[in-house]
Amino acid sequence: MTQLRTRFAPSPTGYLHIGGLRSALYSYLYAKKNNGKFILRIEDTDQGRYVEGAVEIIYKTLHDTGIHYDEGPDVGGDYGPYIQSQRKNEYMHYAKQLVESGHAYYCFCTEERLQSLPDVNGARRYDKHCLHLSKEEVERRLNAGEKFVIRQNMPTTGNTTYHDAVYGDITIENSELEDQILIKSDGMPTYNFANVIDDHLMGINCVMRGIEYLSSTPKYNLLYDAFGWERPMYIHMPPIMKDAQHKLSKRNGDASYEDLIKKGFLKDAIINYIALLGWSPKDDSEKMSFDELKAKFDIAGINKSPSIFDPVKLAWLNSLYIKEMTPEEFANYATPWIDNCYLKDFDKALVCKLIQSRIETFEEIEDKLRFLVEFPPFENSLYDNQKQKTNADTAREVLPLVKEKFSKVRKWDNEHLYQALVKLAEELGVKNGKVLWPARIALTGLAATPGGASEVAELLGKKETLHRLDVAIAQLQ
Repeated sequence: MTQLRTRFAPSPTGYLHIGGLRSALYSYLYAKKNNGKFILRIEDTDQGRYVEGAVEIIYKTLHDTGIHYDEGPDVGGDYGPYIQSQRKNEYMHYAKQLVESGHAYYCFCTEERLQSLPDVNGARRYDKHCLHLSKEEVERRLNAGEKFVIRQNMPTTGNTTYHDAVYGDITIENSELEDQILIKSDGMPTYNFANVIDDHLMGINCVMRGIEYLSSTPKYNLLYDAFGWERPMYIHMPPIMKDAQHKLSKRNGDASYEDLIKKGFLKDAIINYIALLGWSPKDDSEKMSFDELKAKFDIAGINKSPSIFDPVKLAWLNSLYIKEMTPEEFANYATPWIDNCYLKDFDKALVCKLIQSRIETFEEIEDKLRFLVEFPPFENSLYDNQKQKTNADTAREVLPLVKEKFSKVRKWDNEHLYQALVKLAEELGVKNGKVLWPARIALTGLAATPGGASEVAELLGKKETLHRLDVAIAQLQ
């Protein structure tokens, strides 16, 4: 049996978009599940859109996420070079072969003539004008140095059918296929031509890509047929949507992998979530390690329906991974966020202990703990809590006693501070919440905070804690 060979062929036009990363992930998982090879190829034929440094971003992202390719520009392999611009001569050779067999032809039409073609619903369809030039005329114009492109000669009758592993049999009327350009006027191949040649020469026998290529695949198959090559297996993936009407798009500035990392998402959570955008395992599990993804991935689980990128679900999934981190792992990862704001002045171990189980992304750390340095006046109505049976009157009674208890605490840590508050509740003959709630409100001025009164007090330190209690008590008068 022929070894399965999949590929990821991104264009170096910026950061690696979520849709592109999903294509790479699925292609990698499917190859590994079937003991196959996963190949990286850089498709840089559109030099006008090339972004400096984008290739390095692709390498870094795939390495960071564990999507390790068996062959590629920076790791080598037997089918290189793996950068399209370095294979330029290959494409012209095959294009001329198609011209000789009648499946392609030279086109010398000027931009002015192309613009004069009938505009049908915003698109101008090429009319095969140059197909009928004699061989002698073509030679004369080539020798004269006229600019040309090479176009594919599409059939005008009948239809083309192929099978997709997700969407089943797809049939396109040949009359709908325009004579696409194979070689541009600068001598570079178009994407549509180069990817067919490269896939064949690199032994790619399984092509996984977005659904936007579903209707154009017959063009590729006609090229395979013209050369007498075996068509690959096709697996088209559903689109990732921003909402019900709009696709997630790199061109529209939607999230890339780098963006999500900068926002404080963990790579394992990102990969886990991206895997679920268009696929689900048989057991419907959601949180899966990379090894579990490799074990569970099956193309039968790829959906036909679009998937909506849900930042809320990604954040929830990310929080599960954060909670699983060891204190050391969390502290190491959180350090940049802590060091880049006021939190660097606090005990990092205490900051991490307080926040780890209470955030969904690392980006939240600064805002969630802003109350440690900002303590503006607040409404006394915050003391109202029906469940704890507290209000401003309760706080007026309890807070002076809290201050008294805290002032006597010798070892300023969460354990001893909490014991002092519980002891006060016991002495007053009330439930703990009747003391804990007003104490936390008095120290933070917020209805919701990560951590209770004793945890906050430990971070604030004795001097600031007693000062805030004084302010809160005065505000109640």
